[in-house]
Amino acid sequence: MAQTSERHRQIKKWLIYPVQAVFVYAFYYLLRFIPVTVAAAFGAFIFRLIGPHMSAHKTALKNLEMAFPEKNHKEREKIAREVWDNLGRGAGEYMQVDTFTDKGENPRIIIEGAEHLIAARDSGERFIIFSAHMANWEVATIVAALHDVYLTNVYRHASNPYVDKLIRKIRGKFTGTLIPKGRKGAKQLFIHFKKGAPLGMLVDQKLNEGVPVPFFGEDCMTATAPAELALRFDCPIIPTQLIRLPGSRFKVIINPPMKKPDTGNIKADTLTLLTEINKTMEGWIRENPGQWFWVHKRWPKK
Repeated sequence: MAQTSERHRQIKKWLIYPVQAVFVYAFYYLLRFIPVTVAAAFGAFIFRLIGPHMSAHKTALKNLEMAFPEKNHKEREKIAREVWDNLGRGAGEYMQVDTFTDKGENPRIIIEGAEHLIAARDSGERFIIFSAHMANWEVATIVAALHDVYLTNVYRHASNPYVDKLIRKIRGKFTGTLIPKGRKGAKQLFIHFKKGAPLGMLVDQKLNEGVPVPFFGEDCMTATAPAELALRFDCPIIPTQLIRLPGSRFKVIINPPMKKPDTGNIKADTLTLLTEINKTMEGWIRENPGQWFWVHKRWPKK
């Protein structure tokens, strides 16, 4: 059994991973040097073609039924297909996302509320920016970098080391430190933050740990880290909304730092702040439901 496992590991290392990498890198250079709108349209076409036939599409429809009971099946189906379109565009844009800027006559990024980010930066103190898996979620970190703020981000480490290297190469152009997701990563995140590094966090994904917090009227397990860190270090936590516009353009709304409760009961204050965070993200999603990541099982038993 051990020999079989070791053989399989060697096959992946010397055959499967290199072959995968050849295709991924070829795809990268192809999409890197064509107009980004063409790359996005190509990605949208593929995802809209394949996505509705995947099990994740059923997950999206179930989630949408729970979140929008007032909508009929046809309306929810339309939103689900918009989700695939958005994800496909994001995939097509990914290879060029590090070139996005708010400069020029027709910038890719339009920013509102930059003064809140600038104030946090110029304070010299640590702070947290949070957003959701909406539009092209890399844009939040890019906007920070455009203002000389390089966020520490947690990311999902790719099992293929060659692919992981490419991901780090792309994101490393606009990110301070990339920390692999997991318990070890959580410790690294805390160390960086304690040293004063600003954090960028996407706080809307499914979690097996955490605490139950309402989201679209249903409790779901929610990461406590953003609230706990903001309260423990008494630092700003800044909501950042992402909106996709036509032509691979984006509107980014940087809101004022959230008001933090201070009752002296850290557990209660954490829950209060997490509830407000989820409420804020829910508002963003209701504005543009087709731009959120409905295809994952955010709620238990959904």
